[in-house]
Amino acid sequence: MNTQSLHTLEYETVRQELMRHAVSYEGRKYVSELAPMTYLPAIQRALEEVEEAKELLMRGASVPIPSLEGIEWVLSLLGTGYMYNEQDFTAVSQFLNSCAQLRKYMASKEQTAPRIAAYGFSLQELKTVKEEIDRCIRLGVIETGASKGLERVRKRLGVAKERLNRKLESIMNRHKAILQESLVSVRNGRYVIPVKREYHKQIKGTVLDQSTSGQTVFVEPDESASLQSEIELLTAEEAREEGIILSMLTGLLEQEQAALRQNIEIAGMYDFIFAKGKYAQGLDAIRVALNERGYLRMNGGRHPLLKDMVPVSLEFGQGYKSLIVTGPNTGGKTVVLKTLGLLSLMVQSGLLIPVQPGSDFAVFRNVMSVIGDGQSLTQSLSTFSAQMKSIEGMLTEAGRGVLLLIDELAAGTDPGEGFALSIAILEELNRRGANMIVTTHFNELKAFAAATGGFENARMEFDKHTLQPLYKLTIGEAGESYALQIAEKLGIVRPVIERARELVAQQQGHKGSYDPWKSAARRESRPEAGAAEAREVGGADKSLPPNSQAEIAEKSRREYEVGDAVYVSPLGRTGIVYAKKDSRGMVGVMVQKQKLTVNHKRLKPYLSKDELYPEDYDLDIVFESKENRKKRKLMGKRHVEGLSITLAEEEK
Repeated sequence: MNTQSLHTLEYETVRQELMRHAVSYEGRKYVSELAPMTYLPAIQRALEEVEEAKELLMRGASVPIPSLEGIEWVLSLLGTGYMYNEQDFTAVSQFLNSCAQLRKYMASKEQTAPRIAAYGFSLQELKTVKEEIDRCIRLGVIETGASKGLERVRKRLGVAKERLNRKLESIMNRHKAILQESLVSVRNGRYVIPVKREYHKQIKGTVLDQSTSGQTVFVEPDESASLQSEIELLTAEEAREEGIILSMLTGLLEQEQAALRQNIEIAGMYDFIFAKGKYAQGLDAIRVALNERGYLRMNGGRHPLLKDMVPVSLEFGQGYKSLIVTGPNTGGKTVVLKTLGLLSLMVQSGLLIPVQPGSDFAVFRNVMSVIGDGQSLTQSLSTFSAQMKSIEGMLTEAGRGVLLLIDELAAGTDPGEGFALSIAILEELNRRGANMIVTTHFNELKAFAAATGGFENARMEFDKHTLQPLYKLTIGEAGESYALQIAEKLGIVRPVIERARELVAQQQGHKGSYDPWKSAARRESRPEAGAAEAREVGGADKSLPPNSQAEIAEKSRREYEVGDAVYVSPLGRTGIVYAKKDSRGMVGVMVQKQKLTVNHKRLKPYLSKDELYPEDYDLDIVFESKENRKKRKLMGKRHVEGLSITLAEEEK
């Protein structure tokens, strides 16, 4: 699967959500390796297993999944010659006990959950190993009866310690007056008595330590020294006997390491399956039908990462294999792409998905997406370039069994070229047999979808009265942008809205003969209002009406007059002509108060100056700053010493 698309569709976030439900390191390892599959039987098997796990969980079952606490360490050292300690064997015993419980539990579910129960039969209880560990070790300590040798040495050690205690008690009773307290202590592994500093020479022995204050001296009496040496020898012998037992148990583990590794893998697999079941339970997800015919029906699909999302339904693969989705910006078109893409990836990863019954998903060999925000005009070129780079990859990978998700195809470039490029791209992807869901604002693509085999229109529903999105996808009909209604609701002044409606009516009523230079009505306005409107046009991001190529070419041959509004193709914006074409064919154009020179071939007519300004209107109001206009007016009346007007380089 395409790595970038996995990131775009937030597949990793789903994996992290799933990770929270795993209880063992081995289960988390399976989750980390989760990836979409393309082999239909493997996908179906995985879905059936998760469905069984979910059903068991919904019945309130408490599945005894081993936590594998401490087992990772044991497993990593098997076969290295390392001798395990008491804590390691305690962890192994607990693990084998959990395996026995899990095997018994799964055997009881053979009728209700036969697929996942089958794994349990491969679990090995290793009774001999567990019984030997439990015989030798209890509560993390080696039992005295673990061997005859250990039993003998501990018996002798106990006798020696008892004799030492009696000897020390006798010494303390004789020297009570010079002791700080009647208490035997241990220093450096040797038994000592606490003597007041000024009297310590009265007891024959060795000073091994003193208190922090220096008032107490810890003395090992000579009378007990020989007994202490005997205890040290017996303690060393005890350690050797314990080492023999630990070595014997380590050998048993080494002999069964293959079975131990298999048990850990099976326990991890169960952890993984039930983690998927818990995740599905939280999403209220179900198993869907699968096919390799390229047919997909998503009934009431919900994005797993979006709460309170309105479920969306769509279908393709019978009669048409691709959809062109249109509608307003806030209508949820992008959510449709992300929902379908992520749910497809989840299904092919063996996950149940949040859809309604009757859903049927195709198995795709690749899912590729181009979904970006496309909101910043300052980044439009880089956004377009990035999209085209991704489209290049799609053109390479496209074919039967490939799902392509494209948001706002060819956005961020010249609309006239954009829709033409879009159609050419869609024709090629369609020829290669790919399934596509494409969102767009180009009206031309609606007509393309209606007239081209393999495509169908779809629209995101919108309440015309409240101007609120309904987040419902209707297939078979093209949508509207509702741009004018939304703009009016957001406060755009009424004259602007009315003029826009007038232009839309002309475009729709005279397609093929619409002339942007022809004024429907000259607007009455004050000079200040005309200047403000001209600056607004110069900063707007609008596309030209879709005239025929012949008309555009004919209009481009006309000379642009100062004050005309033109469309600057390289910038994708409109501007106002401030200087007529020179000998090199360069025209001066003001775009958002910045004066540029642009080749006349890069300009297209938008509105004539007659439509923008009243007759005899002073265009200096548009092109010159207020300060320069005041200076020029003053210069016309009289000479003012030191007064000058500075022009930018492009104005000279």
